Amino acid sequence: MHELDFQPGARVRVTQHVVTGRDATSTVIEGAVLRAGQQKTGSWFAHSKDKKLWIDRVELRKDDGELITLNLDQNSRVERVQAAEA
Repeated sequence: MHELDFQPGARVRVTQHVVTGRDATSTVIEGAVLRAGQQKTGSWFAHSKDKKLWIDRVELRKDDGELITLNLDQNSRVERVQAAEA
């Protein structure tokens, strides 16, 4: 699991790698944290908290105002970055 102790307003860069067969794609998204932490899904998973599958999520506001929710996995990296200059 990821350590998601970012306070709202912190600026982060999320890099996600998706591997499909022999190919891999990387996506990088930067923005201000709205919320970060574990959230349960609608999927059932025995012997877990509330019998639900929990995943790491981070919600960001990008510089253009777009709101985005990212589900994080073992191929995701979240790092703190400096605030964008005006």
